[in-house]
Amino acid sequence: MGEKVVAGAFDLSDRQRYRRKLQQCLEALSGLLAERRFDRPRNLMGMEIELNLTGADAMPKMLNGQVLERIASHDFQTELGMFNLEVNIVPHHLSGRVLDQLAEELRTGLGYADRKAGEVDAGIMMIGILPTLGRDDMVRSNLSDVDRYALLNDQMLAARGESFSLDIEGVERLVATAGSITPEAACTSLQLHLQVTPERFADVWNAAQTVAAVQVALGANSPFLFGREVWRESRPPLFEQATDTRPPELRNQGVRPRTWFGEKWIGSVEELFEENVRYFPPLLPICDDEEPLRVLADGGVPQLKELVLHNGTVYRWNRPVYGIADGVPHLRVENRVLPAGPTVADVIANTALYYGLVRALAGESRPVWTRMPFSAAAENFETACRHGIEAELLWPRPGRSGGLTRVPVTKLVRDELLPLAAAGLDGWNIEPADRDHYLGIIEERCKRRTNGASWQADTYHRAREAGLDRGAALAAMTRRYGELMQGGDPVHTWPAGIPAP
Repeated sequence: MGEKVVAGAFDLSDRQRYRRKLQQCLEALSGLLAERRFDRPRNLMGMEIELNLTGADAMPKMLNGQVLERIASHDFQTELGMFNLEVNIVPHHLSGRVLDQLAEELRTGLGYADRKAGEVDAGIMMIGILPTLGRDDMVRSNLSDVDRYALLNDQMLAARGESFSLDIEGVERLVATAGSITPEAACTSLQLHLQVTPERFADVWNAAQTVAAVQVALGANSPFLFGREVWRESRPPLFEQATDTRPPELRNQGVRPRTWFGEKWIGSVEELFEENVRYFPPLLPICDDEEPLRVLADGGVPQLKELVLHNGTVYRWNRPVYGIADGVPHLRVENRVLPAGPTVADVIANTALYYGLVRALAGESRPVWTRMPFSAAAENFETACRHGIEAELLWPRPGRSGGLTRVPVTKLVRDELLPLAAAGLDGWNIEPADRDHYLGIIEERCKRRTNGASWQADTYHRAREAGLDRGAALAAMTRRYGELMQGGDPVHTWPAGIPAP
């Protein structure tokens, strides 16, 4: 959510007033769009990475307050759980050597944070879900000591009216209940922002939805949850269930979950904000004193704080963002599908693939989303989460004959999408050597059919075959992951298994 809020109770009139303010915000947004008040293209991107804190034994450490105090940088912030941090990379222009610049900044920042965490016997780990997290860690007392998290937890529980239920069936089945939203904190992500003009927003968002399954399949890094092997990328089902304010009766009625892929291609950014207001009750009805329509009428730029706050409690995998920089409003697509890690090289490779594909697909004269139903994109996303790099996705057949075919994601990427991504990066004027290096990492993943999730699963099973019990195997695998992560070589080069002592 980003904004500082103060915990407190809401009375019956607060939600009515907030709902009215949301409608005023929507009207003001429409006015800004009609008046063409938004920032012009500047090819700006941004990045956030959520991190885990672990000890030398690879177990979670509930120490983010102490670690942040030592880091003492606004680039690092709290996240939901006390075992989480988030690092924010300042916006960059997509051009030239930006990929290598991002890699260097990440290595420097993460190295510094890891050294500071070491002062309290902790370390930084980039991984989608920490395999050593246990159900006993998922308690309200392990929420970060920040008012907005406590308030969000209380409001989501009140909306649901009962404990949260987790039921994920994959390689194994996980069934659990939680009396708080703390399980959501197990999900640590890479979030990619792209500033776009209103005219281009729909094409970019549709392109991002189209490639979400490809991103997840190639970048999967979360195969274990609370000691069970579930989906290759288990963050999406966990996040949906851990934030699900619907009791079973509302689910049975078809009420939409707050963590949502969506249900249709869009024609404008307004559609997404309107859907958020139309379908999702406010969780944090905190009203600002601003009168957005009056500010707009006076020639100013409204903050639209109610709309921004509400938007932050609807967890789309590609989310619209309204922001203001230097007094000028802008729009961003926030891509939230990727897990963190495994290494900086892998993160930047995933970044290069995303920005290259979105640029290329959004500029096509006959875009891929005009040749496939939205339901196919949603099905692809679930398939990719379940099966990772072994997934087979629905994709339009080449040529004009039409129809969909099912194709292994590794073949789709190597034959069709990597050339498109390279052309997209050329469109951003990315340095060719950087383009080839980072897309080459993606190509090697496809050739070797190896990503973070497959490495974790392979190494865990080898540890079990060597005689370790489940807990010991997960801990040994996670320690080895941490060693190789620190080494920095991309995950497709990692040897599977635990070295003999």
